[in-house]
Amino acid sequence: MTASDVLSGRPVAHRHRVRVYWEDTDAGGVVYYANYLKFFERARTEWLRERGIGQQALKDEAGTMFVVAEAQIAYRQPARLDDVLDLELAVLACGRASLELLQQARRDGALLASARIRIGCVDARTLRPCRIPDAVLGCLGRTPDLDPMTID
Repeated sequence: MTASDVLSGRPVAHRHRVRVYWEDTDAGGVVYYANYLKFFERARTEWLRERGIGQQALKDEAGTMFVVAEAQIAYRQPARLDDVLDLELAVLACGRASLELLQQARRDGALLASARIRIGCVDARTLRPCRIPDAVLGCLGRTPDLDPMTID
């Protein structure tokens, strides 16, 4: 296992690659800070999709959806037009109604931005917090009787 295979001591659960386009940059030619949230959202969506969890199907079939409840981001170095970024995701904790994730953006191994993101499960109609469906927990490799837990 290499240093790029772990995030803060956690195994990397998913990697997603994006290229920086003109629309992602500000007037200075640097990735606009809020766009890292978009990059991280895409990586989370692909991580779920890789595990058989489609966001639309989750809403339509289970009546639930994931929303960002909290985000804390540290910016280290700028990304620029045409850079290729590797977005990495590690699961820090899994509870009955939320997941805490560590997501990082790297360019050629150099850390550009790091975020702790907590996503919560909500009822799609009322937007009130609810339990993550057992089938989803199973796809994430967790059983519903473990509440809450830290993933080692």
